[in-house]
Parts: sequence; structure tokens; C-alpha cells
Amino acid sequence: MITPKEQLRIIMKGVHQCVNEEELLLKLEKSYKQNKPLNVKLGLDPSAPDIHLGHAVVLRKLKQMQDLGHTVIIVIGDFTGKIGDPTGKSKGRTALTDEQVKKNALTYCEQIFKILDKEKTIVRFNSEWLSKLTFEDVLRLAATTTVARMLERDDFHSRYNNGVPIGLHEFFYPLMQAQDSIELMADIELGGTDQTFNILMGRTLQKAFGQEQQTAIFMPILEGLDGKEKMSKSLGNYIGVNESPEIMFKKVMEVPDDLIIRYFELTTDEHPDEIKRIRQELADGVNPRDIKYRLAKIITSLYHSQEEVDKAIAYYDAVFSKKAVPDDIPTIIADPEQDTFNDIIPRLIAMGMIKSRSEFIRLVKQNGVQINGEKIGEDDLNYVLINSDVIKIGKKKFIKIIKL
Repeated sequence: MITPKEQLRIIMKGVHQCVNEEELLLKLEKSYKQNKPLNVKLGLDPSAPDIHLGHAVVLRKLKQMQDLGHTVIIVIGDFTGKIGDPTGKSKGRTALTDEQVKKNALTYCEQIFKILDKEKTIVRFNSEWLSKLTFEDVLRLAATTTVARMLERDDFHSRYNNGVPIGLHEFFYPLMQAQDSIELMADIELGGTDQTFNILMGRTLQKAFGQEQQTAIFMPILEGLDGKEKMSKSLGNYIGVNESPEIMFKKVMEVPDDLIIRYFELTTDEHPDEIKRIRQELADGVNPRDIKYRLAKIITSLYHSQEEVDKAIAYYDAVFSKKAVPDDIPTIIADPEQDTFNDIIPRLIAMGMIKSRSEFIRLVKQNGVQINGEKIGEDDLNYVLINSDVIKIGKKKFIKIIKL
């Protein structure tokens, strides 16, 4: 069994903040001596079911703890989701219906088990206990904090100062999330930095009800492929966990050089010692592209079979690495949600890439149009283009899709 100090090194890799590290080491030492796993909690608000590597940062950390032998508990906020987490919002969020919550929860579970071991993961829905609270229970929860404490939260504070209404029910969101920790007797709770207030409320409530306080671990927000904004599907700078291996590998190769180590820390399960070696390689002048190639292999293999990874590597080497695509090609800015081949044909005409729609259709029929090295047919004209797609028209014309 891995020693508590070595476990701590692995757990702390890439962590933004831990409240607090000394407590965590004591918990790990107790767990080690008693051979009793810690309860590690992550709450998911099932309102955005499409997971990308940015969302997966916390899930990868959970996987590392799972591999260390601890018990991972995923709390699907089917009850809290009906309120909607107001974190970071300038106004209250629309509550989800039961049907929306169930549908999103199912999609979320399908995706998280691409990362976590399904057999070793406990999934709970917080309606199991929150729906059973009496009004007296709710008052007891409310008595553990004050309005002044709630207004310390940046979003509440901003809305209050700007005269934007705050529903009384919104104050109960962090309290309900904290009640989840009491119900599960959580030893550790993970979340992004945007969840700081909610997770620390769990410590407050546990102390108020005589439980040992959970250690709070906050993971940083991952920057997207643009190297500036946080990874987001709407910004088109994301790498989805459900994307094809070819697209995933290619996108990882587009990670900015100055974010290579950050991606190793936050999106892989590589040991801290290995990351230290990689950092030294970069300092010694190893070509960042070679290190990134290694990163692309690792990330793609986390979500796809070895056979699929091998095909993705062969595809990348054939189409991109061997200069089948020029370095400097024109781009088209496309709608992030809906633009298809049909939608961009007028722009291709305006750019002089084709003379007419009929010419484009003729080329398609003659297998003269490719996307990412794959020939397209007429049935593909309604394919929704994604960020970084490379279209080849004829033998020498290339266009790259950029989605903002």
C-alpha cells in the first residue's frame, strides 16, 4: 500500500488550493493505519452534460484517489438542480424540470465512467435525503449561517450591490450542498475554484453538527486551446471526451507550448516524478512538439482503445506531420453550434475556393473533398463542423474551420 506521504504527493499534483494540507495528511495516516478508505465526494449539478477536458480535471483527480484505494462518491444534484447553482451568475438561474435533470444525469454518468471505474464508484442522488427534510430540519440548517456570510460570496455580493434580486431559496443551495457532506460523512470534497464558497460551507456545517470537517480540494480552471480563455464548448477551444481519437490527438497537438506542463498535471494521471522529468526536458531544450506528441498519445489513450490510438497517430502522421497540410492556410469563422458544409459554401465561393455550389457538389461526388483526411459524400453535407476541422478541396486548396 502506498504510504500516506506518497499519496499526498499524488493527490496534491496540480491542485490550486487545499484546506488544509495538514488535515489531509492526518486523514491519510489514519486511513493507512486502519486500512479504511476515505470518502471522497464530488457534487455534479446535471445542467451541462457534455463533458470536455476542462470538466474532466476534477474527475481525473478523483480517479487518482480511486486508484489509491479511496471511495469515490458522485452526488448527482437532482434536488439542488431544481434550484440551479447561482455560482458566478449575475442573476438567478432557471430551475430544471425533473425530466431535464434525469436526462442530463444519465448523460453525465455515461461520460464520467470513461474516466472513473464504474465498479468502484458510488453514485447517489441528493433527493434521497434532501427531499425528506422537514421544515424544522431546514430551519436548523439555516441557523448555522448568517445573511452577512452568504453575502460574502462574490456573486451574491455583486447582485446585492447592483440591486439585482436574490431569491431567498438561492441561499439554500450552498446549505444543501453542505448537507450532502453531512449525509455522506465526506472526508474530502473536490471541486473547481468556482465552488470555493459552497465546499467550505460543507466544513462549516460538519463542524456545527459535530462531524470531522472534510478537507476541501480545489482544482484550477483549465485554459482552452487558445491559451487564454477557460476551456469552453461555446468558445470552440475545447477537447471533448467523446470526440473521435483522430480529432482528440490533433487538438492536443494544438495546445500552446507554455501550457504543456499544465496539461500534463491536470489532464493526465502521470506521476509527479514523471512530470518533473518532462519539465526538465523542456528546460534542456527538447523540442516542445516532441513532448506534445507524447502528451497527445497519453490523453487520447485515456479515452480510447490502443487500436484507436494507433490509428489516430497514423492519421496524424500521414495528414499533418508529413506536411500533407500546409502550415499557413486560410480560415473560416463558423457558428459554434450549427454551421455545416452547406452553410459555408457561399463563403468558399466568396474566397475563390470554388466557383459555384454546383462545382462543390460535383467535387464531392468525385471524392474530391476531404475533411481531416477523410473523403466526404453527399450525405455529409449537413455535418456540423467543429473547431480546427481542416477541409481539402481538390488537390491543393485547404481551409481551416475556426469556431469562436
